[in-house]
This record gives sequence, C-alpha cells and structure tokens, in this order.
Amino acid sequence: MVNDPIADMLTRIRNALMVKHPMVLIPASAIKLAVARIMRDEGYCEDYEVLKGDPQRVIKVNLRYGEKKQPVINGLRRISKPSRRIYVKRAKIPRVYSGLGVAILSTPKGIMTGKEARRANVGGELLCYIW
Repeated sequence: MVNDPIADMLTRIRNALMVKHPMVLIPASAIKLAVARIMRDEGYCEDYEVLKGDPQRVIKVNLRYGEKKQPVINGLRRISKPSRRIYVKRAKIPRVYSGLGVAILSTPKGIMTGKEARRANVGGELLCYIW
C-alpha cells in the first residue's frame, strides 16, 4: 500500500526516464489524471490515456524525449507531503527555475499550474515541481 500516491507517480516517471522507457503505467486516480493533464499541456509528456485494469484503472503516460534521446523532464520534486503540508498564498506561488519549470497546486478551483493559479487569483497546496 502506498501512503503518498503523488510521490509514487513522480517516482515511477523518474525511474522510467532514467532507463529511457517510452511509456510508464501508473495506477489511476483523479488527482493523478489532473497532474498527467498538466504535464501534457505543458509539453512534458506526449500524451496519456486511461486503460481499463483489474482491479483498478491505470494511466499510460507516453514520455517525451528530445534529440539524442534526452528526456524533456530534467527533474520532478514532491513538495507537500502527507507528513508536512505546504500551503501558499497567491502572492507567494514560486516560479520554478525562473519560469522554465512548473509548480503544480491543488486549489479550491482544482489542480492547476502556478501560472494559472496566479491568473485565477487563488493559492493552495503546493503539490510538486516539474522542470
């Protein structure tokens, strides 16, 4: 049993990138689907799809690589953990690598990037950074 499913998702992606797998399978949940959608929209993965599984659905994330088989994702970092939740106000939403990366937040308006949260004038729980 996994205590932190988001950290498990990020670790599965990180491990697949290290061995240059074309895709990774992740047990599905609503929050993981939202993170996968943000990764696709920001250009960090090619696409994702939800597959029927037994006993649970799985998310198939197609990873993206650049020239010379270099991964597009250089790093993934879990920020807010079950043992220590990190909340930020709209004015304190961090910019990851001066805007080259993405901060993912859980806000009252749903899961969104830091840029979207600033635009929507909301803060929330800082889930992770992707760069």
